[in-house]
Amino acid sequence: MKVGCIGLGDIAQKAYLPVLGTQPGVDLHLQTRTPATLERVGDSLHLPRGRRHTTLDSLLDAGLDAAFVHAPTAVHPEIVTRLLEAGVPTYVDKPLAYELADSERLVTLAERRGVPLAVGFNRRHAPGYAQCLDHSRELILMQKNRTGLPEEPRSMILDDFIHVVDTLRFLSPGPVDDVTVRARVEDGLLHHVVLQLAGDGFTALGVMNRRSGSNEEILEVSGQDGKRQVVNLAEVIDHKGQPTVRRRGDWVPVSRQRGIEQAVLAFLDAVRAGRVLSARDALATHELCERVVREVRDRHGAP
Repeated sequence: MKVGCIGLGDIAQKAYLPVLGTQPGVDLHLQTRTPATLERVGDSLHLPRGRRHTTLDSLLDAGLDAAFVHAPTAVHPEIVTRLLEAGVPTYVDKPLAYELADSERLVTLAERRGVPLAVGFNRRHAPGYAQCLDHSRELILMQKNRTGLPEEPRSMILDDFIHVVDTLRFLSPGPVDDVTVRARVEDGLLHHVVLQLAGDGFTALGVMNRRSGSNEEILEVSGQDGKRQVVNLAEVIDHKGQPTVRRRGDWVPVSRQRGIEQAVLAFLDAVRAGRVLSARDALATHELCERVVREVRDRHGAP
């Protein structure tokens, strides 16, 4: 199975290549426009020269069975379009694109051509989060905070807050019938944003503060006198009387803890089985992110 990895930045090197590079039956091909990076990463994985490519044309000529796209978001539409038109099943790191119209076009193109398209929402596969589906979820609270990183609203929401948005959608136990957005913007930069989703019997609250003084990610789901808390995707604390704590095992890889290994294997298994994956549900997350961007812009005059 020939699998291409397009873009060799931090996320590819730290999270995806350690998984892809060790899968039996996978002939990994790399593509980046930076020759020095291509040589360094290719050497670290002991890949032959024929599996190292500096152009997308060269990579496509290899006859790919699947591709993973980890290039900068701004070039996702161009790269993903080329892959889908070539009939290559494609997994793309979130988001599909910065502009909703581009995301809609890519999903429609994939469906029209019958080509699998998946978006890398790895938290849906992270054990600590996926297991929350078995817990009462009358109230969902997720915080994903940073320190000293106010940013232009669209890039902050589509590159980072999108994880919060998708996790709230994933864990919401029913249809959402009310959406509320609050934010703080100074000098065109988004400092914090709060998203509330509500439906019959539940409320889901997502928070991102880029001046919080701490880099952290905390998820809490609660209801029926019980609460489950997941801290930095690694520590699970169940509260029902006395708290009980489960920590990530010493030998559990970070890629498995964060759900990346599971997402990669699920995608490859689907491709091998000939199943056509749809990114239609992922598009709903992009649509909600676009709504957040619009409300921040309209209320605060942000770009």
